[in-house]
Amino acid sequence: MEIPERYKYAVIPHVMIDGAAEAITFYAEAFGACELMRLEGEHGRIVHAEIDVQGSTLMLGDADAPFSAPGTGGPSVALHVYVPDVDVLTARAVAAGAELLAPPADMFYGARQSMLRDPFGHVWILLTPIIGAGAGAGA
Repeated sequence: MEIPERYKYAVIPHVMIDGAAEAITFYAEAFGACELMRLEGEHGRIVHAEIDVQGSTLMLGDADAPFSAPGTGGPSVALHVYVPDVDVLTARAVAAGAELLAPPADMFYGARQSMLRDPFGHVWILLTPIIGAGAGAGA
């Protein structure tokens, strides 16, 4: 897997909401968004989707722990960053005071991923493509 072009050199916001399918419809109507991909879970809940809004990528999904919908008390946005070495950067972030939510692990979509919460409450998802893995949609 290589880093998809739309992810390079960007911190990609991943918003967690209740009613992600309805939000995609709204963003298409309101902003001309184009759906790039959708991964559905049980009962039609969106685990992960991506839309293009005027050339920028926005990730979104229905809120599940450790995330909450806006206004319900937990973080509603995760920040995705593709990095050269997720293990090294995860260790560095933890040493600097980040809380480790999920240690680096190889994911089914072809990336090695970790999840951290910074001291200010923001959740960061760090990813490194797994060399030789098939192309994936992202986290």
